Amino acid sequence: MDIVKEAVVEYRRTGTIANRNRSVLMQWVRGGIDFDMFQDMVSKFPFTSEEWSQFLHLSERTIQRYKKEEKNFDSLQSEKILQISLLYQRGVEIFGDKNNFNSWLSANNIALGNVKPKELLDNAFGIALLEEELMRIEHGVLA
Repeated sequence: MDIVKEAVVEYRRTGTIANRNRSVLMQWVRGGIDFDMFQDMVSKFPFTSEEWSQFLHLSERTIQRYKKEEKNFDSLQSEKILQISLLYQRGVEIFGDKNNFNSWLSANNIALGNVKPKELLDNAFGIALLEEELMRIEHGVLA
């Protein structure tokens, strides 16, 4: 079994994506995430289909067409899906609870320019900013 298939099996078994093997993540991005895996991932997150549409810069209709045609997401969209998934897993670890992290994602945040953190998930710079903020929270640097 190749390493990407092993990663898919691991994900389906545990429900989490291992961040430890970047080469597997790169291969996953290059091959594209299939719609069934996307559906499985997003069912664990508090985001609506409209929000996913905004994050991925795709219309909701296009996303539904991917489902109907059993099409894989392209590499840019796959990368964004994985980045958001990894960020979400990390946030839940830091906050210790999905509900606490979901509340943080949905509340205006002064440190982030008084925007809701989830509003920053539509581009790589926003995701990086959220990763930095989570690191500050983890280390108790709240200002």
